[in-house]
Amino acid sequence: LGLALYASSLCVVSGTTFLYHDYCVIGAGPSGLQAAYFLQRAGRDYVVFERSHAPGSFFALYPRHRKLISINKRYTGKSNGEFNLRHDWNSLLSHDRRLLFRRYSRDFFPDADTMVRYLEDFASLLKLQVQYNTAIVHVTLERDRQAWNGHYFLLTDQDRQNYKCSSLLVATGTWVPNVVNFPGSEYVEGYETVSTNPEDFAGQTVLILGRGNSAFETAENILGVTNFIHMVSRSRVRLSWATHYVGDLRAINNGLLDTYQLKSLDGLLEGDLEDLAIIKDKKGKLHITLRFYLENRNTSAGIDSITLPQDELDNFATRAPYDRIIRCLGWKFDFSIYNRSLRMMPGKGNKKKYPQIKPSYESRGTRGLFVLGTASHSVDFRKSAGGFIHGFRYTTRAVHRLLENRHHGVPWPSTVYPITQLTNSIIKRVNEASGLYQMFSVLADIILLRDAATAFEYLEEYPVGILAELETQTGRKATNGLFVVIMEYGRNFSGADKDVFYYNRAVGEAQHAWQSNFLHPVIYYYKRLPTEREMKLRPPDWPLPRPDAIHHIVEDFLTDWTAPNAHILPLRRFLENCLSTDLRNFFAESCFLFAFTRQKLPPFCWQGYVRMQGLVGSEGLRRHAVEAGLLEDYTLTDFLGDRLPDSHEGSQDQLLRDHAIPVRPLQHLVNAKDE
Repeated sequence: LGLALYASSLCVVSGTTFLYHDYCVIGAGPSGLQAAYFLQRAGRDYVVFERSHAPGSFFALYPRHRKLISINKRYTGKSNGEFNLRHDWNSLLSHDRRLLFRRYSRDFFPDADTMVRYLEDFASLLKLQVQYNTAIVHVTLERDRQAWNGHYFLLTDQDRQNYKCSSLLVATGTWVPNVVNFPGSEYVEGYETVSTNPEDFAGQTVLILGRGNSAFETAENILGVTNFIHMVSRSRVRLSWATHYVGDLRAINNGLLDTYQLKSLDGLLEGDLEDLAIIKDKKGKLHITLRFYLENRNTSAGIDSITLPQDELDNFATRAPYDRIIRCLGWKFDFSIYNRSLRMMPGKGNKKKYPQIKPSYESRGTRGLFVLGTASHSVDFRKSAGGFIHGFRYTTRAVHRLLENRHHGVPWPSTVYPITQLTNSIIKRVNEASGLYQMFSVLADIILLRDAATAFEYLEEYPVGILAELETQTGRKATNGLFVVIMEYGRNFSGADKDVFYYNRAVGEAQHAWQSNFLHPVIYYYKRLPTEREMKLRPPDWPLPRPDAIHHIVEDFLTDWTAPNAHILPLRRFLENCLSTDLRNFFAESCFLFAFTRQKLPPFCWQGYVRMQGLVGSEGLRRHAVEAGLLEDYTLTDFLGDRLPDSHEGSQDQLLRDHAIPVRPLQHLVNAKDE
């Protein structure tokens, strides 16, 4: 039987044997393992290829100084697991509570070695199908009309073993170092190889190329032993607390900013690295000059024959020679293994280090090829958390749901509720959901109205960039209008040049909620599904086209949107205005009154009270009905003649039982009144 099963997974193309799987995942880093988890839970045929002997090989080397910048907040004061994931930036999603990162480290900023151990346990405890020591060196296409996507993906590893897949999930991350070539760049040390021992830099003068977390991490490590450190980059420093982007400079690494601004020798400079040149003198010192000074010059002729900037400008900023120059320019995606037939093209501008993909995370050039994890960050680069574990664990789940619908006919998971639960459902999600919170402006909850707005269907964490394709991508219908629940920062609050600590920066009044600066829920209402054209023409920096109505829930200092007057009441009134209905909850006595005094009952009365088996009689209800003029105040003698009851109280109960109003007559009365 084993041989038969093995043979069934083999196929032969032009004399070459291919091992077939429905899904191939390249890379067993966090996003690759996350994808494997969802595929395994769904019972799909898949394999994960990992070039190293263990998962998470990137974290075995990086960050070089072993301190992660992803927070591990072990205590939040709440026991809700979904809420706690908002402040756990390292755990992957699974059903196994043993695989929460807080069980692996007590550190707020954990050690990278702990991440390696965590990923090893994630793969082994969940028994994920990972094939180690397998480096995929070439990927190409084979056209076939019978394939899921009109073609198969053919993969070859370092041992010339061939594999064939219907869908390809690329989870390799960005691991190729960014290198800038200029005259003298051979004297530059790379972040990936530079010493991490501070004593190797004692008494030295150092220049660092770059201004990201890796550059500041390196500077932080040697700050106390160097003569001084200079840092050069083409752009100004971006602080994460100002940009609200976790990939910008984090406070844990910014010691150099103190020593720069407090004039303790260290400094930051801006300049295009491609305009630089490095000259090495006879003593081994490195001098910075500009490329145009070397035009038509022989750099091997010696430094004495080369003009330096300080020869013309005697206070040139980098006139002092350096002992070492370190390159810390980040990483880029490896395009080298993909055949031209896949049309894997780099992005444009500051996204050129990532492959071009759609908002659905599918390649723009090849159907069926999806990019996961850090390499998919072009969708929300410098906007949200899609390049980091606490963001792409949710986008990976979204991709899996898209694939389940496309290839297996499994619609996007949803829950149907009566319309009376609309306000509660939104309040619950904005207060608990981690995916909405981390992937703000990218993932949203979609509420599809059904049955003349008497019910709704709730879809969680759908990519808003493909909202126009919702019906085909999810298998759900949006024929009666929809709400989109999303989290956003204020439009003009984030930026490298913004003062995010200015006085009166927070909004507290519900009527000014649209001016909220900090992260807060926003609800968009559309009478119909937006079109592709409307998505393309949406206003700048808007995640969605202009809606028929929009509501901001005012920002909250505790991120706790449960205040009855400030949060819930304005939301409920907004929903009521959109639906032209009453979403309040009522006591039975009020529903009883409405049944006889209104042409249309509120949804709560129709969906709850009227569908009961009948009115339960009580003395309080009878007296209320009499006082309201809804019932005649018949005396007991009208029903019992001259006979007096043995017990006055017992006769009243008997009276109410005998005259209990069943549901059908009540509905008949209401219908008659409507007519």
